[in-house]
Amino acid sequence: MIGLLGLVVSLCALMYFAYKGVNVLILAPVCALVAVLFQTDLMNHASQGILLTQYTHVFMGALSKYIFQYFPVFLLGAIFGKLMNDSRAAEVIGNGISKLLGPHHAILATVLACGILTYGGVSLFVVAFCVLPISEALFARAGIHRKYIPGSIALGSFTFTMTALPGTPSVQNAIPMPFFGTTSFAAPILGIIAGLIMFGVGMMWMKYNSKKTTVNQMDVKATELEGLTPSLFMAMSPLLVVVITNFLFSEIIIPKWDPFFLVDNFQVAPAAVKGLWSIIISLAAAIIYVLIFFRKYSKGFVKSINEGTMSSLLPIFNTASEVGYGAVIAGLASFVVLRDLILNIAPNNPLISEAVAVNLLAGITGSASGGMSIALQVLGQRYLEMANQLNISPELLHRVATLSSGGFDTLPHNGAVISLLTICGMTHKDSYKDIFMVAVAIPVLATIVVIVLGSMFGSF
Repeated sequence: MIGLLGLVVSLCALMYFAYKGVNVLILAPVCALVAVLFQTDLMNHASQGILLTQYTHVFMGALSKYIFQYFPVFLLGAIFGKLMNDSRAAEVIGNGISKLLGPHHAILATVLACGILTYGGVSLFVVAFCVLPISEALFARAGIHRKYIPGSIALGSFTFTMTALPGTPSVQNAIPMPFFGTTSFAAPILGIIAGLIMFGVGMMWMKYNSKKTTVNQMDVKATELEGLTPSLFMAMSPLLVVVITNFLFSEIIIPKWDPFFLVDNFQVAPAAVKGLWSIIISLAAAIIYVLIFFRKYSKGFVKSINEGTMSSLLPIFNTASEVGYGAVIAGLASFVVLRDLILNIAPNNPLISEAVAVNLLAGITGSASGGMSIALQVLGQRYLEMANQLNISPELLHRVATLSSGGFDTLPHNGAVISLLTICGMTHKDSYKDIFMVAVAIPVLATIVVIVLGSMFGSF
């Protein structure tokens, strides 16, 4: 009982202090050790040194394993996003879409601009900075209050392109691959259905809710880009490189490679790494493409590469710290009670159990990737065994896990939510209701639909 109390205290402290802005690099290990204290008798000789052991071997062990596995995705994604920003390609895409649709479709233009950029591998933080000035002008011209901008950006960045659309190079879509031996194109049609639900219902919500508050239309001139900039097609071409290269390597090229060296020297099955390798190759190819063909649109890419490299460090260490926290919690005796409860929610359908586990842990940690990593490290092998027994496709497990990570993760203490509101100059009171609807409630609905369809018809 005391152990469970410690678990609750630890989780509440993690959410509360993360919401207050305490850095997770120090917060996660402290909160993890608080949970350990509640179920450890430090006066017992056998328990002496357990706190340091939990920190140096369990917490840091899980942290380092996560960085070892996913650092290339964070690094290359950050560099690519910075190059797209500094070459003004991201700005051209946002401006081009806004001109094409016109000011009366300000919300749609914002969502599509964010969606295209994030699906092409550009960081959501880069996207927010690029799209915000364009959105502000469009919203002013359309007479739509700017408090609806964060919800529009969240819909385009936090939802269908992060978890649903097949082939998206997001880290959320990469995490399930080594657990289930899948690729980023797992269950493509179900992913598209989920993406359409998120996009369609999200747009209906934003259009309906934004009509409740109107402001006077302002005569704001359309954004004109000055200086040498790429054409709209040229600006979008690196995004196509990411998507096409990812598909070719994951579905055609890597499956034909001889697995001899990998299996004999590292005891790793090719299926466990082909998806991750494909994303790494596609982002690297896009970076090389930009460096070659976009030189004249930038004063120099050395600074962009350096800044992109440094900007990748904090996000991956934050997420890895949350994974380390989860590893400590998962090793406690009190967590077994919670684990068994989750597994018994739907003993004959691991999809439901998986969705609950990933959503719950993503909500607790305030991180889609962190929560999913914890859930799959603890329960992934069990879900795969259950799926094999019930003839459920690993691709379906992959898609449900990814979709579930994009549900409860976007609660008020989520770092991306706080950052987005800060960038837009809004508060939770101003704009969080829209973010909750488009990035929590509607994605959960889409996940339920996919579970129902997958349970009835299998993976497709």
